[in-house]
Amino acid sequence: MEPRQRELAARIAGRRGAVRGPFRVWLHSPDMCERAESLGAFARFDCSLPEHLRELALLMAARNWDAQYSWNAHVDRAVEAGVPGTAVAAVAEKREAVFGNEADQAFYQFCREVLEEHFVRDETFARALGHFGPTGLVDTIGALGNFTMLGMCLNAFQVDLQADREPPFPDIRGYGRLGQGDGPRP
Repeated sequence: MEPRQRELAARIAGRRGAVRGPFRVWLHSPDMCERAESLGAFARFDCSLPEHLRELALLMAARNWDAQYSWNAHVDRAVEAGVPGTAVAAVAEKREAVFGNEADQAFYQFCREVLEEHFVRDETFARALGHFGPTGLVDTIGALGNFTMLGMCLNAFQVDLQADREPPFPDIRGYGRLGQGDGPRP
């Protein structure tokens, strides 16, 4: 690594424990890596959303992009932070998730519409705005955008799944959908 890459790697390892996953890819472009790490740190640790919703947004974006590495790295954290296991299973299986908390349900619906429909219905927006305000919704979009970029990177560069984790999605193996070119590129 060049000096700038080593400096970034040390900073990332200091904040996140190690340089793994997407950072190993992003370090090939130090300017991109620095900016992606900064946005990712904000989305994961510092934005206005409570931890369980930051983790839920990450899981939803990971499933939207079938990013198995991201999912495996965060699924336990999401449950520990308070995302119900039944909701986690529903997201993994692409079923409708149900939350006992109105704010969590509004957040889920907002994220689902953004990710799946690319638009948000007026009533969904108003409901989420009532719970999270404009700052919360802007932070939600920033987090979803960051986690989307993360999933795209992990899949495009075929970042290996963690050796100790099972593939989390029933319709994905390797870097493809079952029956559609499953398995990594030669």
